[in-house]
Amino acid sequence: MRKFDTKVQHLKYKVLREVARLAWNDTLVEDILSVPKKLVPGKKPTMRCCVYKERAILSERVKLAMGGDKNNPNIIEVLEIACDECPVGGYEVTNACRGCLAHRCEDVCKFGALTFDDDHVAHIDKSKCKECGACAKVCPFTAIVSRKRPCQNACKVKAISMNENNEAKIDNSKCIQCGACVYQCPFGAITDKSFIIDAIEILKNSKRKLENGNKVFAIVAPSISSQFSYAKLGQVITGLKELGFHDVIEAALGADMVAMSEARELAEKGVLTSSCCPAFVRYIKSTFPNLEQYVSHNPSPMVALAKYIKDTTPGSKVIFIGPCTAKKAEAQLDGAKEYVDAVLTFEELQALFDSRDLDIASLEEGVLDNASYFGRIFARSGGLTDAAAQAMKEQNIDFTIKPVVCDGIEACKIALLKLSKGVLDGNFIEGMACIGGCIGGAGCLTHGEKNKAEVDKYGREALEKNITDAISVLDLK
Repeated sequence: MRKFDTKVQHLKYKVLREVARLAWNDTLVEDILSVPKKLVPGKKPTMRCCVYKERAILSERVKLAMGGDKNNPNIIEVLEIACDECPVGGYEVTNACRGCLAHRCEDVCKFGALTFDDDHVAHIDKSKCKECGACAKVCPFTAIVSRKRPCQNACKVKAISMNENNEAKIDNSKCIQCGACVYQCPFGAITDKSFIIDAIEILKNSKRKLENGNKVFAIVAPSISSQFSYAKLGQVITGLKELGFHDVIEAALGADMVAMSEARELAEKGVLTSSCCPAFVRYIKSTFPNLEQYVSHNPSPMVALAKYIKDTTPGSKVIFIGPCTAKKAEAQLDGAKEYVDAVLTFEELQALFDSRDLDIASLEEGVLDNASYFGRIFARSGGLTDAAAQAMKEQNIDFTIKPVVCDGIEACKIALLKLSKGVLDGNFIEGMACIGGCIGGAGCLTHGEKNKAEVDKYGREALEKNITDAISVLDLK
């Protein structure tokens, strides 16, 4: 059964799977060069101009699967050798131009970039064009179009440009590491670093030292309910334990913890922005630094739950598994790296299963039931707001929450601009960098509207219907 949205995802997965197999077998050093040839064994290329370039690109993918460039702090990297098939882009005049008499495009251009030749056909001088789009808006024939590269279209924070070789270049100071460009690049030339080898080493060491209490916990994001559609969630949980995890705990339980404390913080401060999405928090710090005072001081559900595990099970290790590339960056920050030992995406988890030849669809069903409905719906846009309102109600907090739910970073930008100018019609900004929330994360196996329905269904299946009951086992009320 097909497990991925695109062939690019499948290619990425195959590299991760082969690297993981070598890591499990302790043959990574001696056999790593065999991976490109194994994936492209014949003399005919399957995707590129020649088999040699195809293997060269795969070699670069292998490096990313092994952690990427250690000198680059960004989780997202460009495979320059793979970035050569897209047009340069910008606004262009198509053959739909009729050479009309109105010349609205020329009149509206403030930079003198539009001229007409002897045949009355419009031309754009790229050296003068500022790509404002004014000409395209006024053309009655829609003859002027934007040819931006997919990665540039995907990046709503304008962190991607082109270098002198027309290869994508990422501005680390602007990049929020959401991974939108990773998912949208049709050639897979932009990808996220993997820590799959780190996770394997943690699991292998656990087996060697289990008698000393070195237990490895998996924290799984609630959006897992919409993934691995070819198997039941309980079978995924059993598969994780087959990989060597001591126990599997829902990040939704951490969401319950955060919802309770965030509700109190909102009531105390009066105005607040959420802190659960690391890409959203990074966006505030890089683009709206004057609004940092409004960011919730609560850790993300991942960090809150990982800290609880480390505090109650000394010597344990914690691996977070979810849809988010930005979580990999968050796990390297002070206040998080002490508690989270590695982060994997759902794509990487699929590679882990298959690197051990685990057919999870044939396994018995395990149980994952230690969070409330409200903690589980954190996975989709609006869920965090619902949870915060419920937390207010359960704690008898006399405060009226007026939420502004931001679905995607463009919506976040609008809300933050309003907050900065003092005209925001609300007191709580729920910021989600990915469209749809976590279910739209770049590390998902599948993306789509059906994922929201699956998350809501999963939430309704929770035994604990309120947050207080869910966290009562932690004695954290």
